[in-house]
Amino acid sequence: MTYLKTSIRLFFFFCVCFHGAFAQSNFAELNPPKLIEEAEISKAHALGSRKFSGIPSIAVSPKGRMWAVWYTGITPGEDLNNYVVLATSTDQGKTWKEVLVIDPDGPGPVRAYDPEIWLAPDGKIKVFWAQAAAKRGGTWTLVTEGTAAGVWALDIADPETDIPTWGEPKRLADGVMMCKPIVLSTGEWVLPVSFWKLEKENARMVVSSDGGQSWQVRGGASVPDKFRSYDEHMIVERKDRSLWMLIRTKHGIGEATSLDRGVTWTPVVPSRIQHPSARFFIYRLHSGNLMLVKHGPVDQKIGRSHLMAFISKDDGHSWSDGLLLDERPGVSYPDGQQVSDGTIFIIYDFNRTGNQDILMTHFSESDILSGRNSEMILKVFTNRKLISTGVK
Repeated sequence: MTYLKTSIRLFFFFCVCFHGAFAQSNFAELNPPKLIEEAEISKAHALGSRKFSGIPSIAVSPKGRMWAVWYTGITPGEDLNNYVVLATSTDQGKTWKEVLVIDPDGPGPVRAYDPEIWLAPDGKIKVFWAQAAAKRGGTWTLVTEGTAAGVWALDIADPETDIPTWGEPKRLADGVMMCKPIVLSTGEWVLPVSFWKLEKENARMVVSSDGGQSWQVRGGASVPDKFRSYDEHMIVERKDRSLWMLIRTKHGIGEATSLDRGVTWTPVVPSRIQHPSARFFIYRLHSGNLMLVKHGPVDQKIGRSHLMAFISKDDGHSWSDGLLLDERPGVSYPDGQQVSDGTIFIIYDFNRTGNQDILMTHFSESDILSGRNSEMILKVFTNRKLISTGVK
C-alpha cells in the first residue's frame, strides 16, 4: 500500500511538472482555472444563487486598499460547485465590490476552495486557493488517497489600482493551504501547506528562498492518526529563532517545535491553548508581541462562538485577557493583518449556509491590553463591517 501511494504521488508530480497532454486531458484539477472578471460575475455566479459562503481571508495594500477572499457555491456545502470570490474596498471596508471569481470548471468535478490572501514583501497581493477534483463515483476525497489537490496562486501586481491586472495562475505545491504565510528572519517565505490525512509529516512547511519564484517542502510535523483533522496549521518564528507550529486537531490545537529551521519537528502534542476543532489565527505584531484570535478564553474549550483576541509578550508562553470580537454561535475562521499605523483588521464568517455573512472589524493592540473590556467591546462592534451576505 505504501508503494502504491508513493507511485501515485510521483505520477501526479510528473504530470504537474511537465504539463503533458495526458495530464491536461485527464486531470482537470491540474489545469489553470477560469478567471471571471467583474463584468461577467453576475451571469453564472450571482450573489442570489449562492447557498454557502465562508472561510475568508483579508489583505490590505500599502496605501490602504482592502482585498478579501472567501469561497462559496450554489449548493449548501463543501463540494464540486465551490468557487473563490475576490472583493475589494477603497473606503476602509464600508463598501465592497466583487472583482474576480476563480472557478475551475463551473458545474464540473473540480472545486476551488480554502483561499488565502497575503501582502507579500515585494508589495504584491498574492491570492492563494486549493484546487481538487471529486473522486470517480462522486465521493469527495480532498487530499486523501492520492488525489492531486494542490495549492494555486496568482499575483495582483498593482494592488492600488481600480483596474487590476491578474497574474497567471500557477500551481505551487501539492496539498492545501488556508492560513497566512510568514516571512522568516532569513528572508525566506513560508507557506503552511497541509496533506491532512494522507501521510506522515502532513502539516508541512513549504519554503521559497527566491521571493516566491520557486517552492520546496522543507519538512513537516506528523499529527498522530487518532488526532488528525484538517491541519490548518500556522507557524511562528520565536525570538530565539526556533519555529513554533500550532495545528488544528480533533482535540483542539496541537503544537510542535523545530530547532533546525523547519527540517525536523518535535512530536505533535496537545497545546495548553484550549479550542474546538476549528481554525484559529496567530500573528506577530509590529510591537514584537504575538496576537491570537480564537474561540473563548485561552484556557477554556468552547464551540464556534465568542471570537476573542489575546496578546502574548513572551512568545506564547502566557496570554493577556481577551478582547471579545463577536459572541454569536456560528462565527468562525478568523484571519487578519496589521497595517502600518498599528490597526489590526480581522475577517471571519458567520452562519455559512444561513446568513452567509463575511464580516470584518478592526482594533489596536492597546485595545486588547487596555483592561477596559466593556468599552472596547462596543468599539469593536461599532467597527464591524459586512463584506458579503446571502440574499434573504
